Amino acid sequence: MITLSINNCDVEVEDGASVLDAARKAGIRIPTLCNFEGRPAQGACRVCLVEIEGAKTLAASCATPAARGMNVFTNTKRVREARRTVVELLLSEHDGDCTVCNRNEDCELQSIAREMGIDTVRYPGETARGARDESTPALVRDNAKCIKCRRCVTVCSEVQSVGALFPQGRGFDTVVGPAFALGLDGVACVQCGQCAAICPVGAIGEKDDTRSVWEALDDSSKHVVVQTAPAIRAALGEEFGYEPGTLVTGKMVSALRQLGFDGVFDTNFTADLTIMEEGTELLTRLKQALVEKKDVALPMFTSCSPGWIKFAEYYYPEYLPNLSTCKSPQQMFGAVAKTYYAAKIGRKPEDIVVVSVMPCTAKKFEAARPEMNDSGVRDVDFVLTTRELGRMIRQAGIDFASLADDTMDSPIGAGSGAADIFANTGGVMEAALRTAWEIVTGSPLPMENLHVAPVAGLKGLKEVSIPIRGAKGDWAFLEGVELKVAVAHGLANARRVLNAMRAGTADYHFVEVMTCPGGCIGGGGQPRLTDNDVREKRIAAIYKEDEGKKMRKSHENPEVQHLYAEFLKAPLGEKSHKLLHTKYAQRVKV
Repeated sequence: MITLSINNCDVEVEDGASVLDAARKAGIRIPTLCNFEGRPAQGACRVCLVEIEGAKTLAASCATPAARGMNVFTNTKRVREARRTVVELLLSEHDGDCTVCNRNEDCELQSIAREMGIDTVRYPGETARGARDESTPALVRDNAKCIKCRRCVTVCSEVQSVGALFPQGRGFDTVVGPAFALGLDGVACVQCGQCAAICPVGAIGEKDDTRSVWEALDDSSKHVVVQTAPAIRAALGEEFGYEPGTLVTGKMVSALRQLGFDGVFDTNFTADLTIMEEGTELLTRLKQALVEKKDVALPMFTSCSPGWIKFAEYYYPEYLPNLSTCKSPQQMFGAVAKTYYAAKIGRKPEDIVVVSVMPCTAKKFEAARPEMNDSGVRDVDFVLTTRELGRMIRQAGIDFASLADDTMDSPIGAGSGAADIFANTGGVMEAALRTAWEIVTGSPLPMENLHVAPVAGLKGLKEVSIPIRGAKGDWAFLEGVELKVAVAHGLANARRVLNAMRAGTADYHFVEVMTCPGGCIGGGGQPRLTDNDVREKRIAAIYKEDEGKKMRKSHENPEVQHLYAEFLKAPLGEKSHKLLHTKYAQRVKV
């Protein structure tokens, strides 16, 4: 540990901490636009300048190591004027009309400018040349708003190991975007939206589908239903000033009813359905490998996360057979809504509009995949992010805080606690183990409070070996087997797993991959800004939701049981195979 002085107050920090880290520990705010939690400092924006006694020039606090005996000043006249000039120069290049930007009041540049008292741009001149990229179903880029902070480059290259975005050119002519001035559809972009979640301004964001949803709601000939992913209930409140991790499930349902949806359902229902299909698929593969001695693709990977699927299609096509054939819960819901539910209410599939509220921008891409139409029409019509739903609620003039709690509709709206934890990294694995263990042994999973602690938490790659004891009947062959599972979140960690498999150093039976850090609670469509503190609070809220339910296992869901009895007949059966399963193909990288 070392001690330094910041604004004449002593602060003790670990050796290797930056001046910015020390200031934060002391409760002193230093503004920054390029800083990225957990990543090496770039010092690119120069907004975090501080004065260090004895130094000739001001220093970027994010990139300056704290030193023993250092005297730092964060609020001198010299510092204030330098920071103000830096921000004014950024504003002079920023082609931003705040009045029509969807980041208005949610823009870090705007907030810092207001904080510094900047009410005019002293350096008028040429602004960045606009080149709007709307080439993908999920994301929109607007170079005219880019301030070249390079946060998107960091998250794309280092956190997701995709590398779809690069700074190109020099000085004023620098452009941050795909290589060769291509659109995002021309490079190996997985459309995860982490770039949109980390961008401090409006240079990249989700493609806004709110107008299309309003038009559907206004069309009296359509029956418009909405499904909400489990991660939404722990994050939507942040759009209305609630603390991260505040559960707003009931208020969310009330708001959706007031918006005019004809049915409000829970994606948790098809998360439970996914466990029934995916768990059966895993057990079937294990039987084929261990008993029938067939050449089966193991380990089996989860297939709920569309950014991960696209990543595998681009970078690891040899492992596509290892992906579960299950569609994601979002797509399963669309297929069930336009077949089973449509028949229940006497409507044609083409007259039903399915809207999803998801924490993920890649869900927009997934809904548009051409193979997602096994109901005879497009399974899911529109996808809204958490941020878009927040905008729609505000547009409707709904006072979210005053709403009474309401409950989801039936018959496709009930979900278990196991489905809730799909929102968290490790949640799909835990939900699958709860059901698979009980199928194999006839007894509950022997874990404290039904949780599998080794697969929980924010460690990037989690591995656990579970010895199976008490296997019975058709599954007796699993007695004594060490079930080896892994959980990865963030695509750089998925790459670690796949590279180890390529090298022959990894040995698993089942692997969960979530595209975004923390899982869906950290999705690219969630309220900004998502750091680890926010992730942990949302994760805790989701576990609280799970633990508060009497029904905590997917196979106990009576509505899922009824769906099989009345419609699907059996997991992996002919009808479920047609509606709930799919396959994937290699994509070509530029």
